[in-house]
Order: sequence, then C-alpha cells, then structure tokens
Amino acid sequence: MKAYDIKKGNVVEHNGGVYQIRDIERSSPQGRGGNVRFRFVMYAIPGGSKLDASFDGDDDLREVDMSRRQATFSYKDGEAFVFMDDEDYTPYTLDADVIGDDAGYITDGLTGIYVQLIEDAPVAIQLPQHVTLEVVDTPPELKGGTATKRPKPAKLSTGIEIMVPEYIVNGERVLVNTTTGEFGGRAE
Repeated sequence: MKAYDIKKGNVVEHNGGVYQIRDIERSSPQGRGGNVRFRFVMYAIPGGSKLDASFDGDDDLREVDMSRRQATFSYKDGEAFVFMDDEDYTPYTLDADVIGDDAGYITDGLTGIYVQLIEDAPVAIQLPQHVTLEVVDTPPELKGGTATKRPKPAKLSTGIEIMVPEYIVNGERVLVNTTTGEFGGRAE
C-alpha cells in the first residue's frame, strides 16, 4: 500500500512493529519536482506508544490484516471501555490510553463503532463519522447588532469542548465530527 493511500485508522507494519495511523499531515513540496511528504502519527499495537514518522507519497507500507467487528459501547470498567459485539455479544475491553481522545465522543449505548482486532485481540476502535452529544455549557447568544456570526465554545456532556454557532443553547443535542472535532449541525 502506498503512503498516499493510507487513511486514518489503517494499521501498518513499520520497523518490525504494528502501528495504527491516528493522524496524517500532508506537506506539499517546496518548488518544482518535490515529492509530497506524509507525516503519520502512529500508535503501536498493542501498547499504544506514539511514533511520528514521515514518508514519501509513493513509499510502500504493508497493511496488517485486521478484522473489524461492529460493536456498541456497553460500559466503563474502571479506566477501561467495554464494547459489545453487535452479532455475537463478545465483550471487547480496551484501556483508556488506547481509546485516547476518542473517549470524548463515546456515550452510553453508542452504536456504529468498529472494534479492530488482530488475531482476535481488540487493539483499537473506529468511531462513527458523527456522534450526537449534548451541550452542557455554552455562553448565551450575544444580543445586539452583530452582523458577524462568531462561533463560541461549548462544553459537551462528555467533557470535550467544541466551537458552535451562536444560536446553539444549553441542553441542545449537536452532531460532532469524530475526525475533526468540529460542529456538524443540530442533531435530529
């Protein structure tokens, strides 16, 4: 697999280890004839130690065979998150450090999660593209002749903070993009 084909969530072999790609930065070439470079933020599987590595767009990386099972978030067991397989109800337990920042998007009974397994061991999750979270604390809309619609911070029920349009109020449910952490509209 070429570096330019790799997406967040892919798992690759690198330096004899197995890593999941968590973040991708693309740097455009300076000047003519330069190659596009990709900087991958990768986490070791298992273990979760972080590694930054840069590749040329046409560098080859071997994708690791990994199975994906659709699951639903069940409960927290201390620091660990337990997900239940949607088909056979196998529980998959992942530590908080493996879940990382994704914890801010996980709510009770969240569905559409994919648990990623290598040799039947859960190693990572892939969240749905959008999740619905409740706004618990955001400043009121500024009354008056503001022609500009400025976004404002909003704290959500899981503790994360995102920027929302001014018209959003406490208690509203909003869609949040789990890749970018951006406001995706009012939830239905």
